[in-house]
This record gives sequence, structure tokens and C-alpha cells, in this order.
Amino acid sequence: MRSYAVTYFCAPVEAIDTPAPEPKGTEVVIEVTRCGVCHSDLHLQEGFYDLGGGKKLSLADRGVKLPAVLGHEVLGRLVAKGPDAPIDDNQIGRTFLVYPWLGCGSCAPCLSGRENECPKPSSIGVHRPGGYSERCLVPHPRYLVDISGINPTLAATYACSGLTAFGAIKKADIDREKDRLLIIGVGGVGLSGLQIAKALGFRNVVVADIDPEKRALALSNGADLAVDPRGPEALGTLQALDGGIAAAVDFVGARATAEFGTSVVRKSGLYVIVGLFGGDMTVSLPMLVLRALTVRGSYVGNLQDLRELIDLVKAGRIPPLPVEEVPMEAVNSAMDRLRAGQVKGRLVLTREPA
Repeated sequence: MRSYAVTYFCAPVEAIDTPAPEPKGTEVVIEVTRCGVCHSDLHLQEGFYDLGGGKKLSLADRGVKLPAVLGHEVLGRLVAKGPDAPIDDNQIGRTFLVYPWLGCGSCAPCLSGRENECPKPSSIGVHRPGGYSERCLVPHPRYLVDISGINPTLAATYACSGLTAFGAIKKADIDREKDRLLIIGVGGVGLSGLQIAKALGFRNVVVADIDPEKRALALSNGADLAVDPRGPEALGTLQALDGGIAAAVDFVGARATAEFGTSVVRKSGLYVIVGLFGGDMTVSLPMLVLRALTVRGSYVGNLQDLRELIDLVKAGRIPPLPVEEVPMEAVNSAMDRLRAGQVKGRLVLTREPA
């Protein structure tokens, strides 16, 4: 079957022939019709994360083996199941979204339902073949999520973009009625975060982004205030707000945004970093103590989070993001556009089933 894979780091994705998966045990096979394009795919193509200070985190050292078939926002038709898969035959032919953030299945995080925090991950589209392909093998039907009633192109984005935003916003443990939440970066994931925050009952949400078009889009999606974090007045404006900023969620994850986020939150505030743009930051340890700040990371979300998110979407509580369909064979141009910042919303690869 035709798959699209990273065969050399820092090189374009290549079309390759791979064996069609045959399910064993509890495995199931999804015939892919949609697969979202994510910033994580760009890092996988490059082969590293920027740790700052000239240091890099090698993905090869983290267990990513080439050729690597990318794609973790996988959606398609269930077409086959292994003999031990606990799913009825009448489910064959139905369309499902795939939860991709798999773990080892036996460690404490996995056994408590937090596979996304497994120290030995086995994620689809990262450590095992993903959805940039005709078919995708899934180890168990429990990772299939019903998305009936949702536009399938939009639904594909919830497996990572939406889930990452949902998991991060849930970590903003503040009074949703009274406290103020700051969202830094309102690209595809950050815009999802804004919509999810409003759906979860956060009454006071402000955003910071360097792009005036994205700030305008955020205001039209319910933000109460939008600022340019590079502006000389931005920090003072936010610090002067009544009650200040109780929590900041950073969907960029660069040195500049981290410094802005940790500076702007009030005393005893919370800074959550989500984005993987890369770099490092310097934190004054005495000020961290004196201001009683909490800094925490957030990595995607767990299977229950995804099911809760899909329930919110089905209930009509989260408006649709802008999504653009791109033929799967145009994957390299899609990734180039994403890298260049030329995407408003999300890109989703599509293919017609055979």
C-alpha cells in the first residue's frame, strides 16, 4: 500500500510502498480517509527538538526509527479486526477517530488511564506507523472514538490539536467564573484552546499573539481582550487588569512567550507550557519562591479527555475551527505551508477509499 514517510531526517516526506496490515489478536485496521497535519510532524521530519543553548533532543535517541510513517490525527473506516478484538462485526464499515497517544500498557500512568504520560511511549504516527497511509493498524478497539454527527475533516483535528488544547486548558486550575485566563498564541491549537475554555465556562479569557489577523480572529471567537506581546504596553496592560492574570497557557513554547507568560501572571499564578517551538528560559529562583508561581508542562491528553472533548463537540458547545482539505499526495506542500506560518486554522490530508 502507499504510505508517506520520513526516510531521512531534514528531507521531504517520501511516498513508499509498505505491507498492508493484517490484524492479529485484539488489533483493528482503519482505512484512512482523513489525517491532520500537525506541528509535531514538522519536528519529526526535522528529527529533533530545540532545547535552547545550542542543544537538541534527538528523536532517534528517543526511539523514532526510520522510515517513519507520520500522521497521528487519524480518521477512517474500520475495515478489519483481529480474532480477539472485542468489537461487534456490525461495527465494520463505520467511521472512527483514532486515539494515538499509546503507552506500554503496564506502567503506573498507563494502568491509571494516562497513557500519554507513559515513559515508554508507543504513539501512532511517532513510534508506530501513522495515518499518512492507506491503512493504519490500531492495537485495540478501545482507542476508536465514535464521531457520528461531526464533519469528519474537522473531527480528525481533535485527536491532537483539540486534545492538546483540552488537556492544557483543564490544567488551568483557577476559578472559571472570577479569575482571568491568558492564552498565548492563537494559531490552530491556541484557537481551539480559546473555544474550549469558553465551552468549559471560563468567563474571562484574554489572548496574546503577534499576528493582528489572529488577534482579530480570537476576538471574534469570544476573547475579551487581545494584545501584541511585543508591544511595550502589553505587560503593563495585563498586570493592571482587576485581579490580574491567574493562569497563562502558552501554546507557542518559545523563550519569548515563556518569559512573557511567567512575567505576566499574578502572585501565586500558574504558567502552563504546551507548545514545542523550542528554546530555553532563565528563571530567577528566589522570585519563583517569592511570587509562589507554579510552572507545569502539558502533553496532549488521555483517552478519557478525548471522549469528553468529542461529547462537547457533539453537544454543539465548541464551534468548528477553520479547516482546509489537502490531497494526501500533496503532504510536502502542506507541511511547508505549516512551517511557514501560512495556515489559518488546520490542514487535513484526505484520500478517497479504494
